Amino acid sequence: MIFSAPSALLRDPVVDAGLMSVALGLGRRGLGRTAPNPAVGALVVRQGDQGPVIIGRGWTQPGGRPHAETEALARAGSAARGATLFVTLEPCCHRGKSPPCTQAIIAAQIGTVVSAIEDPNPKVAGQGHAQLRAAGIAVRTGIEAQAARRAHAGHIRRIADGRPHVTLKLAVSIDGKVGLLPHRPFAITQERARDRVHLMRAMNDAILIGIGTALADDPALTCRLPGMMGRSPIRVVLDSNLRLPLASGLVRTARDVPVWVVASSAAARERAQVLRGYGVEILRTESPTRINLEPALRWLGARGVTRLMVEGGPTVAAAMIAADLVDEIALFRSPIAIGADGLDALSGLPLEALTRPRGLHSLGIEPIGADTLETFVRV
Repeated sequence: MIFSAPSALLRDPVVDAGLMSVALGLGRRGLGRTAPNPAVGALVVRQGDQGPVIIGRGWTQPGGRPHAETEALARAGSAARGATLFVTLEPCCHRGKSPPCTQAIIAAQIGTVVSAIEDPNPKVAGQGHAQLRAAGIAVRTGIEAQAARRAHAGHIRRIADGRPHVTLKLAVSIDGKVGLLPHRPFAITQERARDRVHLMRAMNDAILIGIGTALADDPALTCRLPGMMGRSPIRVVLDSNLRLPLASGLVRTARDVPVWVVASSAAARERAQVLRGYGVEILRTESPTRINLEPALRWLGARGVTRLMVEGGPTVAAAMIAADLVDEIALFRSPIAIGADGLDALSGLPLEALTRPRGLHSLGIEPIGADTLETFVRV
């Protein structure tokens, strides 16, 4: 392979978008594993005699470091000199637990940085791009910006609002039901849709349910795809009176996969101590009666959770919608009808309340076997 010298790529919008899409795909490998850091993807690219050649790939590693840029630069080695770095988020310019990525980029003598979006973190917020330009590196921004904002929605929401990006997952029958009365579980969707839910769990930092779901279903809330149990998210239960049974699967496995319980200030201290003995972490809210959702989500954000998947029942789902705390909806629909004995998807609200008038826009409907998945995002 012959590389041009210098190897700066021609400014072709189609080529730029294609390469950034590859970087975004790499970054998604880290979703659910990098919190509180964003899951970034990066490519080092040179212009070859037949077109662009990727010479280094990187994505944020588990625990949030090493960062994507340093991973890609390490793989590119000395060939990075004069090359173009594609990165899905502005490179960091502050020293945390590792040196700033801008320092590594400058040291590698990268010629051009193509960055999808600016990092909203006040410690960066354009300063990373400014440092690169000051070092003589060309910087282009805004490539695949919309896709990057969605990929980094958890990081952006946590910086902007102090809480995680919230995805509400619902599986409903063709007549809008989620189970059988009185609160009996029912298999709404088929295996392929359930596998997709397990994959979604792996791409979130935490999963949240209410105590009603915990008592009725005794769920595991883990990622049970082959080889992916280790990517199970933190399990969060809203349980104002600490009713979570000690014999429940959640409590029994709390030392294997973390369980956090959000309780009221009046919940019995003795009960809290017993649960802690099993490895359960307890958060007490200021209210002695009911749990205020927004402070609870801010607590999760303060603990580093950037992406939260809500799999609670009709009460929790309706409360999240009413509080306007839902940023994304994954609505699985089954062709099965449950009938009059069915449990409505949202307590006290019609199913249409999911999207109207709360600024959620449909990205389209995807068939998954006999079921479908419609995704809504906040615009």
